[in-house]
Order: sequence, then structure tokens, then C-alpha cells
Amino acid sequence: MSERVVIALGGNAILRPHQEATYENQLENVRRSSEIIADIVQQGYEVIVTHGNGPQVGLILQQNEEAKDVVSPFPLDVCNAKSQGMIGYMLDQCLKNELRKRGLTQHVVSVLTQTQVSPEDEAFRQPTKPIGTFYSEEEAKRMMREKGWNMMEDAGRGWRRVVPSPQPQSIMEAETIMKLAADGNIVIASGGGGIPVVQAADGTISGVEAVVDKDRSGLKLAHEASADIFMMVTDVNHVFIHYGMPEQRALNHISTAEAKQYVQEGHFSAGSMGPKMEAAVAFADQGKHAIICSLQEAALALQGTSGTHIS
Repeated sequence: MSERVVIALGGNAILRPHQEATYENQLENVRRSSEIIADIVQQGYEVIVTHGNGPQVGLILQQNEEAKDVVSPFPLDVCNAKSQGMIGYMLDQCLKNELRKRGLTQHVVSVLTQTQVSPEDEAFRQPTKPIGTFYSEEEAKRMMREKGWNMMEDAGRGWRRVVPSPQPQSIMEAETIMKLAADGNIVIASGGGGIPVVQAADGTISGVEAVVDKDRSGLKLAHEASADIFMMVTDVNHVFIHYGMPEQRALNHISTAEAKQYVQEGHFSAGSMGPKMEAAVAFADQGKHAIICSLQEAALALQGTSGTHIS
């Protein structure tokens, strides 16, 4: 029986730092990523792919602002859905083309995915996730008055809108995703952390203005889709302790106990590797296998010869 792997692509798999955000650039990056995913499919794994969408949602929100006097802006949950469709389309097309070149017959399907969150989550009372365009202080205060947005100064670069980042409660399409993967399909799902929704007592679902952290959502997807392996793909081959110092050391194969100790010692920053390590530990604590690695060496990591492995 094939092992099932959830591959969480980082943002650089779609748009590299300082790269112009054209469709052509993003499509070429996705094409290269698809070659690596096809390598993994060729190794015999059942594959579920999830991905970030930060730059893409930011562009959609910017388009909203630029065109607001002509076209009514869409709410954030709809913008998330739009980015899922765009990235899903690119991944779907590139993967199909790559599989055909290799003579592989697996089908590819992109599932528009909703992530249930709790309306009582503390994040709704204290929004912290910056999104979208940078504004001057004067513009930010106007947005606060006119739109009721929460705005925050962001590291000296200007002011940005901040929105809630609630904990994912469940992936609403998880059962469908699992069945599709079990039938041999490559599934693209839960992009950008999923479209955040709340569910009323009568079962009615509605979208909310929030962003779900993609590492937390990827972890929830890996759990609920019964994955054997949760792989988070980033821009480094390994996780390091004492990063940037003379005693810097790459982590290869470590236990959850060792990983927890390194987290407690503060080796991983909250804005980058910290959430990935916490998600990896939580998955491995269930008796499963978590990997953090670079995109280029993802296939090698599944063979155990690259990446940081936590079990």
C-alpha cells in the first residue's frame, strides 16, 4: 500500500523573492515545482499538495483598492478563493503536462477548500496578520475611519491592514480529498490555509474576514486526510540550530523530544521556521513522520538523504 504524503509548498515555489509578480514568472516557477512533485509521484507516493498564497492575495487586494471607484471590492474570503483557483489552475495544468511527458497516468484535481474556524477564537478580538498594500499613516487612519479596518505599522515599511489569524478547526473537504487521493489522484487543496469559514448551529456556512496560517492548516489537512508523511517545503535543505552563528548546525534525523527542546530554547523565529517546527512536532507526535526540506531536494528527502526528519 502506498504511503500518502502532504506536500506544503512555500511561497518561493510560486513567486521568488524580489521577482516581478507576473503570471509568466509564477507559471514558470510552478512548472519547475511540478517536476519535483512528479518525481515524488514516480516514487509511488499518494500525493496531496497544499500551497501558500500571500503574494497572490496581496495583488488581488491591491487590484481591489485600485479599482474600488469602478468595481465594488470583494471580501477577503472571496479573494482567498480567487487565489486558490488561480494557483490551483497553474499547478493542475503544469502537473498534467509533466505527468504526460513521463508517461504517467494519474489524474490531477484541484479542490476549492474551506477551513472551519471558531467565531470565538481570540484572534478575532486581536487581529495581528498583516495583508495587502502598504499605506502612509494618513492613508491608514482614513482606512480605519472609512472601512473600519484594523491597521498597524509594519517594521518601518509603512502601515498595513491586519486581520485575524484563527486556529483551523477542521478542513471541510477533508473526506473528499482523502477519497480522491486513495483513488490515485494527485490532489491540490487547502491553498493559502483554506478559505476561512464559520458554521452556525443549524449547519449554515459563511465566510469570514481572516487568514488561516498555512502551516497550521497544512498540519490539519495532513491529520484529517490520514497522511503518513507531512512535508513542508521551504528555501533551505535543513533546519538549523544556532542559525547564522559560528556553531550553526544542520538537523538531520531528530526525535520529537529533541525538536521540542530546540523550540523551547528559541532556535526558530516566530515569523519563519518556528511555525513549521511546531507543526512538524505536532504531526510527528501522532506517530507519523514530518520532514522540512528544500523544494529541489524534496524527492531526496523522501529517500532519507536530505532534509530535517522528525519522528
